[in-house]
Amino acid sequence: MPSDRRHLGQRFITVEGIEGVGKSTNMAFISAWLEERGQRVTVTREPGGTPGAEAIRRLVLETDRDQIPDQSELLLMFAARAAHLQTLILPALEAGDFVLCDRFTDASYAYQGYGRGLSLEAIEVLETLVQGALRPQLTVLLDGSFELSVARRADRTETDRFEQEQLAFFERVRAGYLAIAAEHPGRVKRVAAEQSLVDVQKDIALVLTTSYPELS
Repeated sequence: MPSDRRHLGQRFITVEGIEGVGKSTNMAFISAWLEERGQRVTVTREPGGTPGAEAIRRLVLETDRDQIPDQSELLLMFAARAAHLQTLILPALEAGDFVLCDRFTDASYAYQGYGRGLSLEAIEVLETLVQGALRPQLTVLLDGSFELSVARRADRTETDRFEQEQLAFFERVRAGYLAIAAEHPGRVKRVAAEQSLVDVQKDIALVLTTSYPELS
């Protein structure tokens, strides 16, 4: 990927966080905020977003962990990401759309790096290989506890292989997200997910207004 695509990231927004912190609800809020200001928005998710990447998503999420070793899990995530970028994200950005993505490479650092204990340096190599210089302009980190996650997922009848993980795993993932936020304060904006939805969305609106003053 040529380095001159760096500028495309200016319209690339990602939303991160552990399960149950309200990503879907607040993705819809962000999309509406942008559309109200006359912007075209492509909404997508990872792993997934395209037929090929969605097939990889099903493989990863529906297969027992002992059948997919941790390193294979990481490589599958980046295989899905490569397809997602080339067939959906980059064409949308090049067309002038905002792209709003439910998780992106920060999730690989948090889940496979901090959560699974895989090499952060190896993830960085894969990130550069697949993305080149492209990075999101803004990442909204919905930060919430494991207890919040469990409470909000209580009515789900089916769980995937990540949702079946226990407290220690999610504590490592959350710590990973907070470390990423501390390392990239200009891009990653933490929003406390344990607030009321009204307050969460007030915080998100402030983040959007600050990040995109030309739209305020």
